[in-house]
Amino acid sequence: MSARLAALVAELRDELVEIRRDIHAHPELGRTEVRTTKLVAERLRAAGLSPHLLPGSGLVCDIGPGPTVTGRKRIALRADLDALPVQETSGVPWASTVRGVTHACGHDVHTTAVLGAGLVLAQVADELRTGVRLVFQPAEEVQPGGALDVVAAGGLDGVAEIYAFHCDPKVDVGHVGTRIGPITSASDEVTVTIAGPGGHTSRPHLTGDVVFALGQVITQVPAILGRRLDPRSGVNLTWGAVQAGSAHNAIPATGTVKGTLRCLDVRAWEKASEVFHAAVEQVVAPFDVTVDVRHHRGVPPVENAEHATGILEAAARDVLGSGSVLLTEQSLGGEDFAWYLTKVPGAMARLGTRTPGGHTFDIHQGDLRVDERAVEVGALLLARTAVLAG
Repeated sequence: MSARLAALVAELRDELVEIRRDIHAHPELGRTEVRTTKLVAERLRAAGLSPHLLPGSGLVCDIGPGPTVTGRKRIALRADLDALPVQETSGVPWASTVRGVTHACGHDVHTTAVLGAGLVLAQVADELRTGVRLVFQPAEEVQPGGALDVVAAGGLDGVAEIYAFHCDPKVDVGHVGTRIGPITSASDEVTVTIAGPGGHTSRPHLTGDVVFALGQVITQVPAILGRRLDPRSGVNLTWGAVQAGSAHNAIPATGTVKGTLRCLDVRAWEKASEVFHAAVEQVVAPFDVTVDVRHHRGVPPVENAEHATGILEAAARDVLGSGSVLLTEQSLGGEDFAWYLTKVPGAMARLGTRTPGGHTFDIHQGDLRVDERAVEVGALLLARTAVLAG
């Protein structure tokens, strides 16, 4: 089966590259991916499949026998469709035609690879022991993410396991990074607003010193979290913005600090909100100010199941070679694939997109370039993963 899958993917190689370039040239932001959804749906229909459009944008598409025939739930392969509000500077001929929007996170590769895997699996559908569901979700880059939309629309109904990959420009094309357990972090947004009567800087004892209280929150709360939550959970509170006042000699009446709270462990993440609120309130208590604490839950960590990770690794070694699998590092970035894993087991791998010996790019940057051989590699990896998981 591996050789046949490889041959079928190779036949689609040029078409898939052209599709990826088309998607790259016409990026769409989260929950506006109408053109991309239409492109994918039309190609699936041309292959004799029946994609089901999700509300707004995105789609799911079933391939092969259903649970009533096999007695087993389907294996899902997931792609994300959306681009980022970033200006492209890569200089490639197929660069974004939309000002200020580009596929700087590789979702064009994800989408094309899952499409390619689906087209190949459709050609061997009669031989599949378990059916497959393709999930093309909108809005991975925004919160709340599109994975929640898919789940709410029933996109995981009848699914046993789910698999995906994410482009990694630090890894050479033809290689795959895997890890059992947390591979990404929970990512939440936090905002602390402090208020007081305001006053003159010569008389701080007669008012609530908002700026001083903000300073204590900025420096002390991250340290408190490090003592109240298990240090093995990788808790990280980092501030990104602070606003308070505009004059040298006036204590302002309000001030705000905003940041992100990240965590590699689901159990610590579930406890973090309570600890964060309490820490802020305790830190500002002596300063005669009021405080409003906002903690916006983003995404939990992606926790790869051991069994599912093993299937991804076996698929990679099968179609890419014995030396193709690398141990990948944990990331403090967020990824809404995690929401699927709260419902069913699965795993996410990191797909190498760097040309061997070439420049190392970074995601979420306008100059990102990927080695387009990653499209074929990704399609073959996911097709083989679906077969093995079934």
